[in-house]
Amino acid sequence: MGKGPGLYTDIGKKARDLLYRDHNSDQKLSITTHSPAGVAITSTGIKKGESLLGDVAFQLKQKNITTDFKVSTDNSVLITATVDEAAPGLKSIFSFRAPDHNSGKIELQYLHDYAGISTSMGLTQNPTVNFSGVIGNNALAVGTDVSFDTKSGNFTKINAGLNFIKDDLIASLTLNDKGDSINASYYHIVNPLFNTAVGAEVNHKFSNKVNTITVGTQHSIDPLTMVKARVNSAGIANALIQHEWSPRSFFTISGEVDTKAIDKSAKVGLALSLKP
Repeated sequence: MGKGPGLYTDIGKKARDLLYRDHNSDQKLSITTHSPAGVAITSTGIKKGESLLGDVAFQLKQKNITTDFKVSTDNSVLITATVDEAAPGLKSIFSFRAPDHNSGKIELQYLHDYAGISTSMGLTQNPTVNFSGVIGNNALAVGTDVSFDTKSGNFTKINAGLNFIKDDLIASLTLNDKGDSINASYYHIVNPLFNTAVGAEVNHKFSNKVNTITVGTQHSIDPLTMVKARVNSAGIANALIQHEWSPRSFFTISGEVDTKAIDKSAKVGLALSLKP
């Protein structure tokens, strides 16, 4: 963890990563290479059911400026330019997706030892303005995340969150959907030597009084192989095994089964990420 509280998106992130990151039921292949000019080229293909999706991304870093250019099979082109440390603690991001001329957006992020702020605005005539801010330190942080539609004059998002960190434990609480749902999460490192951790998430929606509980764990079998598992209150169980067969290259097998409908076929996902 850094010295400061981070950004609003960091609230509950450790638990989310443990419970959901790398779990998938698709087939994915990603290959990254580098050109002599220093451009990183990443080709990605995904098979979702009967659909095949793909993209090719180019990334160039020059001093504190990173330029990303991604071409997708849906005929869209995403261009992102990121400037790090334009001033101490400040990051600026500009993005645009062609051919959508209303997709332009600019974002500013500022990190301080006792605060983290992110604000973004669409580059349109009547943009949506987003603001999130966190105050605190690396032990306790509180923040808010709001969006305002300048065309309708309404707030489209109002969230608030709390993050508590002590040694190997992280507890988070967020109020979302303009107060209609509350989410509590817990992350605990059990054994740092084997990267063993447990996590849980409880979500309650006030409008329909529905509760969703998800619990999970992770453990490193050896320095290069990790297993993860989770199950939720709906009876959906997921598990994966991930192996780093060379530096920065991973092979992941994941599966999902509905424990309340064992007769249904299990979903299996494969992911291969190659970074020579």
